[in-house]
Amino acid sequence: MNDLDTVFNDDVPEHHRSGVVAVVGRPNVGKSTLINAILGQKVAIVSPKPQTTRKQQLGIYTQPDAQLLFMDTPGIHKPQHKLGEYMVEVARQALRDADVVLWVLDVSAPPNAADRAIAEQLQITRSPVILALNKIDAAPEGDRSEHLALVNHTAAFEVSALKGLGVREILEDLIARMPEGPRYYPIDQVSEANMRFIAAEMIREKIMLHTDQEVPHAVAVEVQEYKERAEGAHYINAVIYVERDSQKGIIIGKSGAMIKQIGSEARQDLQKLVEAPVYIDLHVKVLKNWRSDEALMQRLGYRVPKDSDDR
Repeated sequence: MNDLDTVFNDDVPEHHRSGVVAVVGRPNVGKSTLINAILGQKVAIVSPKPQTTRKQQLGIYTQPDAQLLFMDTPGIHKPQHKLGEYMVEVARQALRDADVVLWVLDVSAPPNAADRAIAEQLQITRSPVILALNKIDAAPEGDRSEHLALVNHTAAFEVSALKGLGVREILEDLIARMPEGPRYYPIDQVSEANMRFIAAEMIREKIMLHTDQEVPHAVAVEVQEYKERAEGAHYINAVIYVERDSQKGIIIGKSGAMIKQIGSEARQDLQKLVEAPVYIDLHVKVLKNWRSDEALMQRLGYRVPKDSDDR
């Protein structure tokens, strides 16, 4: 047993720090990529398409003297349907719950209307706001004043979440700002999500990577069966829901090629995570206009939050 194991297995040390970091930003600025970089492994799905993250996901970072809970929120945007309303409200609630707000900005392009709308939302938080000026590897060197002027902030860091640049500096700053508190999760836990949720998200990620236009955003994935068999293999039976028959055909692909590729890539990622063989059975069904039907959304696990200022 090494020194690190001894620290982790003993009682929480004196002056241990812990707290919640709400990671916010408009869609597709690299929030999930930054959280994965901080945690050192993939817990949030990533694609180049906007609105990849739909539900609030919790990433757990632990070191001997600190534990940070990173809330990966859906991108704040102008909603076009009930699902969009759900996503925006989840992000707003995260702002109210956080000890620190980490706003991820894409500095490879000037601030836009969506960035300015988030700046307005950040006026409700009493927590320190830290700016992560992301994608510096794709941005020209120069003036960052437009991004820095968007909101009153406590600190700002230039980072490349994709390449890991500046990640350690942000992490050290966040830990220093946390109040003293307990360790909320076991030392080896990096997410509160169960394997059903993780499997569904990884399948959805592959769909987002391999489909275009409206198709990836019209998709929901429901894992109907998840079993760990006696020989150690994991068996997953999942349904991919779409809103129209034409979308179903795209997901299946010619002679079933697309759905086979989706299943194969999701299986490979899950095998790395569980370190065991994984078998996935995928089916595609049409659930017309589910993103605009609150009852269907609830069936698929998207419970629309009600406005509440009770805190």
